[in-house]
Amino acid sequence: MNVTMIPLAELTPNPKNVRLHSAKQISEYKRSVEKFGQTKAIVCDENKTILIGNGLYEAMKALGMTEAACFIKAGMSESDKLKMMMADNKIYSLGVDNLEMIEGIIAQLGEVKDFDIPGYDADLLETLTFDAVSADDFMGDYGLLDTETKDDMKRAAARYQEEEAAFVASAEELTPATPGGPLEREGNGSSPPPDIGAGLDEKAEGTAGIALQRRFLVCPKCGEKIWL
Repeated sequence: MNVTMIPLAELTPNPKNVRLHSAKQISEYKRSVEKFGQTKAIVCDENKTILIGNGLYEAMKALGMTEAACFIKAGMSESDKLKMMMADNKIYSLGVDNLEMIEGIIAQLGEVKDFDIPGYDADLLETLTFDAVSADDFMGDYGLLDTETKDDMKRAAARYQEEEAAFVASAEELTPATPGGPLEREGNGSSPPPDIGAGLDEKAEGTAGIALQRRFLVCPKCGEKIWL
């Protein structure tokens, strides 16, 4: 197989690529290229359209690299190009991780505390090497918030309380003139019944645009506010 260096600017991503590349995957691809360099060739046709390696191409381009090692597969029919693209992705996905072997490798890496492996979360891998004491210490800190986060939560809670208090203070209490009779505004027995549909455009500060009417009744039995 003859591999040649081709400028990335001359390569064309395949518009029929059957693999979607997430931002996370491209990010890990970049980590891999930065750590190990290009470890496999990009396969393209004689027109320099990529058949295998679109994700690798995107990562190398994002890193500002200018050329890539490529294998040109010439003379293929359009049908065979599509089949090869599909076969490459499908055959790869049929593989199964050897968990026992992976566990052994993680344990070996744990001896030198080096879990910088593209595609894996280093902190997660480290937890897999914990002994009982380390695991207990780790779980003892689970869910604890740092001081800055706690302060942010306290400030948010205080702000919400102020907004709620301001909203309640600006609300208008309505009372029935007689049992079962029309509602009247408190303090004005001659006022006409309020338009319950009015005020829908009024919005309380901090409610993210949720329309709220600033009117309520007080339940004669329990004393709770009934918002209208």
